[in-house]
Amino acid sequence: MDGDPRRGGPPGQAQARGQARAVGQPEAAGARSDGPAGPAVTPRLVGVVWGLLVLNTLGSAGARTIVPLPRSLIQMVTMGALVTAFALALALNARLRIRPSAFLLLLTLLLVPSVISSLRLESGFGALFRCTRLALFLGTLWLLSRWWNGSLTFVRGHIRLYFVVLGSAAAGLLISPGAAMPELYGGRLVGALWPLTPPQIGQYAAVVVGLTVLLVIGRQADRLSATVIIVPSLVLLALTHTRTATLGLLIGLLLAIGSLVLTSAAARRFFVWAVLCAVVAAVGFASALRAWFLRGQSQENFSNLTGRAKVWDALLAAPRSTAEKLFGTGLSDKSFGGLPIDNSWLAVYHEQGLTGIALVASLLLVLGGVALLRPPSLPRACAIFLISYCAISSYTEAGLGDASPYLLHLAVAASLLAAPGTGTAPPRRAPAIPRRRVPRWAQERR
Repeated sequence: MDGDPRRGGPPGQAQARGQARAVGQPEAAGARSDGPAGPAVTPRLVGVVWGLLVLNTLGSAGARTIVPLPRSLIQMVTMGALVTAFALALALNARLRIRPSAFLLLLTLLLVPSVISSLRLESGFGALFRCTRLALFLGTLWLLSRWWNGSLTFVRGHIRLYFVVLGSAAAGLLISPGAAMPELYGGRLVGALWPLTPPQIGQYAAVVVGLTVLLVIGRQADRLSATVIIVPSLVLLALTHTRTATLGLLIGLLLAIGSLVLTSAAARRFFVWAVLCAVVAAVGFASALRAWFLRGQSQENFSNLTGRAKVWDALLAAPRSTAEKLFGTGLSDKSFGGLPIDNSWLAVYHEQGLTGIALVASLLLVLGGVALLRPPSLPRACAIFLISYCAISSYTEAGLGDASPYLLHLAVAASLLAAPGTGTAPPRRAPAIPRRRVPRWAQERR
């Protein structure tokens, strides 16, 4: 029996469509996946674009690698990755459907003082190049915002990609332990295959561990696969001796799990066990933890944050015109007097002025406020972890004012906080074909 064509085809097709709607899957391979909440299925190429953004933000500075890589070649690869990411995102979103985002709007506004200050060329022509890079970076994020729907898709991709980066650091350690832990960095782990600094590896390890732990608590990952990710990442974090990443991981997890305590029994159990383990470690391994935390530094060196305080004092004491105070001196390599600034707020003040500081502060406040207003859930907990981690790391790491992994972390948080009902409008449906009225005498003749 073929069924009534006026009712949309055979009964088997109608039943299949009903089952597809029940499990939230598209009806067929060519079915339209757009709806009021945006696309229901994220294309695989979106993960490729995100991987290219991760590659672009790895940077080109670090220790000497086993196979010497010219910095110009590394910069060519990273910039080529960004251009390719923008082209792929544009091909995926050719109709330019974007999701309204206060996070991306504030980042786009941050580009204004960057361009204004960079046009004076106080930081050289490299400032204009960095503005172009930031514009392409933001444009790619705007194009990808179409697939921000509050799901864990970008979280899983984020974990996989940075675990691959950590795998390269681990491979370099196995191939050449001397090159991976050079005396120049005090025996701390660096990237021996790709130039990565200890704070970079520590940051990636902390983010991977934190997000994976939250997925396990939310029962979105099995314990075996999570152990394979968490244990090696913790080992690499310990080998980097990165205090900021460690504190960011602990405080970020404390805040994220705390947001789930009232609604999740697993979160309560994990919280209790974590507190007990912390107490035991503090009592039984106090001297070892103190030695690891000090990294063999003197009290004076530790108090001025490994020389960072001297750079900060010199930056704040430098004379500046009114224009430089408002808009900065232009995007640079995040250094002052040839030394790294290592503070996001002072780096933004130096490059984008007080205007940039106001925009970056508004960005974090908006994300944090939206996270607090959301009901308790696993995506909200992951967003709280990422926001708190970036806020803590901003004290000793630069990156909130330019294309960096920290902006990618915050972009993942923004995708988790996106309300499913505020996506792009669905495409217009084709007008219904009016039925042909059949006279009664003709129906009786049939």
